[in-house]
Amino acid sequence: MPVTAFMTHSNSSWSSRPLLAALVILLAISALPLRAESGIGEQAPRFDLADAGGERFRFPERLTGPTIVLFWATWCPYCKALMPHLQSVVEEYDGAIEVLALDFREDGDPRQYLVKMGYDFRLFPAADAVAAAWGVKTTPGLFLVDASGRVLFSNFSIPPEAYARGPTQAAGELKHYQKAARKAPVWAAELRKAIDRARQ
Repeated sequence: MPVTAFMTHSNSSWSSRPLLAALVILLAISALPLRAESGIGEQAPRFDLADAGGERFRFPERLTGPTIVLFWATWCPYCKALMPHLQSVVEEYDGAIEVLALDFREDGDPRQYLVKMGYDFRLFPAADAVAAAWGVKTTPGLFLVDASGRVLFSNFSIPPEAYARGPTQAAGELKHYQKAARKAPVWAAELRKAIDRARQ
């Protein structure tokens, strides 16, 4: 019997069928995009994209260990503040941690930007569809995934109280570049903790 028919059947009710109700809910949830506001412990959606060099990359099949996934754009002040920290992570772990830089909502040249800034990230231009599948609507979307593609960390999971505020200036009064300067070090510190836990 179809689920909709079951739900409307006169002799059926959710209270009398708790296992079926739970199954329907689980199936519905599994069809939704990754919830970017948390996502911790969830399997990230698969994707198959060509990087900027034309090489196909299948996620998560091509992962070899903990990997940083960054959704970004060249115009994003938060991305600009965060990316030097990510380059430091790449260097700190001797290249064992790769950054997949998925560019979306772009109006510039992401390849030129990465070259100019000297970032050793694997660029995926025009990754808007992947951002949508992952539930990422704002930049940056910063994730750490394990070799199976399970989310270990997301900047969206950090509570607002983790960010320091000046004694005389509320966060709402700060300009974007000022907010970015405060948030990026927190994201990087929490990311490093997640990497260290994943590598233990």
